[in-house]
Amino acid sequence: MLMLMTFNSHSSLLFLISLSLCISITTLSFTPDTPWLNSVDRNDDNFKGLAIEQAVDGDSNTGGVAKIKRYLHYFGYLPLQNLSFDDQFNSEFELAIARYQSKLGLSITGKLDINTMKQILEPRCGVSDFAHGKHVTRRYVHFPGKPRWNRHKPIVLTYAFSPDHFINYLTSNDVRRVFKRAFARWAAVIPVSFREANDYGFADIKIGFYSGDHGDGQPFDGVLGILAHSFSPESGKLHLDAAERWAVDFSTEESKVAVDLESVAVHEIGHVLGLAHSPVKDAVMYPSLKPRQKRADLNIDDIEGVQALYGSNHKLRFGALLRSETSVSSGVTLLRQSWIGFTSSLSLPFVQLCINCFLLFVL
Repeated sequence: MLMLMTFNSHSSLLFLISLSLCISITTLSFTPDTPWLNSVDRNDDNFKGLAIEQAVDGDSNTGGVAKIKRYLHYFGYLPLQNLSFDDQFNSEFELAIARYQSKLGLSITGKLDINTMKQILEPRCGVSDFAHGKHVTRRYVHFPGKPRWNRHKPIVLTYAFSPDHFINYLTSNDVRRVFKRAFARWAAVIPVSFREANDYGFADIKIGFYSGDHGDGQPFDGVLGILAHSFSPESGKLHLDAAERWAVDFSTEESKVAVDLESVAVHEIGHVLGLAHSPVKDAVMYPSLKPRQKRADLNIDDIEGVQALYGSNHKLRFGALLRSETSVSSGVTLLRQSWIGFTSSLSLPFVQLCINCFLLFVL
């Protein structure tokens, strides 16, 4: 791929240094996922203890279906009217399963097949996947009414950590460093910056680790159930389940149920900015995350979704680099003049390379 750039000498040197580093960073982001941990026990209170066969015939009454119904209702797939949490496998339940399979990128069978059951058992975000009025595109999804942070430009949002709701096995510096990186990933692609504030009460985004029922109507359920939840703009509440084993470095964290803090932080910040769940499995806004899995790199779907709300970060233009033109015959790909509306001709590794370059400059 040929790229036309105009840099001053100082910017050129920094970019070339960053380029070699970013190639290695981008390569590391495509490592295989850790296999699913079938042995993990799940908390039954919030519909995670699903004592049900992994393949269920469509017309049968099977013990455990009621739990699946509660799960699908909790995340928005079963309607409120005439709802019955019984073990009857009826047409309404089959339709809900099909919706779930479609939303999560599974084969649409309308049955509780093995892949569907594995997906239901995965730890996930507590935000509903379906709600009336959500603005849905082919992939990325916004909350009803497309809420966003309305501030005078340039937009600067402050964030702070609750002094009363923290965890004691990670240092404050480690947690702050993780969230600084997570916020920087979004700031790299939109004209919004984030600054840590000392005053928790007046911060735009309030971050805390909570256990069980913590007063917002969405109680946490223990290890590997609902990992975290947050709210659409301009609430700013970002809550993580204190019962999880949060990890900042898997090379030193040995727990098989450890959850990557940065991946969940990036996901929840997406909600705070106005993004709902995406059906794209590689997107950070996909609702579930396996133990010991890392998914913190923004996908094209994430970028297009957030830029539809805030526009693009013009600091990433790299001078006169960007021109909208693609020549198939000559094998030359030139980039368009803004980051908004990327096309499939622009590869994901290159997009991530540019974001990683930006992160090296700002962190």
